[in-house]
Amino acid sequence: MEKTIDRTAPAKPFLKWAGGKGQLIEAFSRFYPEELKTGKIIHYYEPFIGGGAVFFDVAQQFGIKSATLYDINEELVLVYRVIQNDVDSLILVLEDFKKKYEKLNDEKRTEYYYRVRDSFNVEKGKINFAAYSKKWVQRAAQIIFLNRTCFNGLFRFNSKGEFNVPQGKYKNPKILDEQNLQKVSEILQIAEIKRADFSEIENDFREKAFVYFDPPYRPISKTSGFTAYSSNSFGDTEQIRLAELFSKLNKKGAKLMLSNSDPKNTDTEDNFFDDLYKSYFIYRIPAKRMINSNANKRHAINEIVVTNYRAE
Repeated sequence: MEKTIDRTAPAKPFLKWAGGKGQLIEAFSRFYPEELKTGKIIHYYEPFIGGGAVFFDVAQQFGIKSATLYDINEELVLVYRVIQNDVDSLILVLEDFKKKYEKLNDEKRTEYYYRVRDSFNVEKGKINFAAYSKKWVQRAAQIIFLNRTCFNGLFRFNSKGEFNVPQGKYKNPKILDEQNLQKVSEILQIAEIKRADFSEIENDFREKAFVYFDPPYRPISKTSGFTAYSSNSFGDTEQIRLAELFSKLNKKGAKLMLSNSDPKNTDTEDNFFDDLYKSYFIYRIPAKRMINSNANKRHAINEIVVTNYRAE
């Protein structure tokens, strides 16, 4: 039977993602380059794809012909590629997870969650992340299940590369969103998805392109450093290396946009990004951080947006 997909709602990120830009899309869209809005830009690059909120917005609003999406996190790239290539099989496995989980009481749900988490960690050594295979479908389903049922939707790994987030207490977690997965799969057909360091874009870059950088946040305080989405740290050295790439792509004619936390939220004398991107346009916009476990501390703070063109 032919599938019918509801077109009235746009595709949205399929993972909960700390630092995801879903709630900032309306504000961010004001900073997109005019050439994107007029159809002169046809290629899109995003070297830190994460939850993909900006990509999904751009791909659905504008007439881009291709997208190249990167992330260093092999698990994240795996699930994107499964949705792109085998979404129907993924939906079947997620449906099985959903049915089994929903019929359990709270105690049995906890047991089930940790059983899946343990299996996910044990099986990692058997996955060849360099070669697509049917094994990827089960793993992608585990990733989505764990993301939807773990504490606060975190995507965190310890130094051994093990997923270590405890269970969240949700009564009705959205384990399967079939309509959205189908729409995401359709959109991803224009994309090349690569596990790579952000610098790989320099080798892939084509003209008439818009590049959006959403690197791991620079911590806004000494205790808020949450960058463990993969086993690769992202400190000031990497931020400086990224700024150097920003300048290289600027010289190649790319339209560039970058976002990050604003260190001035906690230290008005911290000019790290102001100095790093002093040759470009720097904007500050309010953002409500959702990563704090204490809802009372999820207050509005500024994020910075850097562009190599005048925006707004």
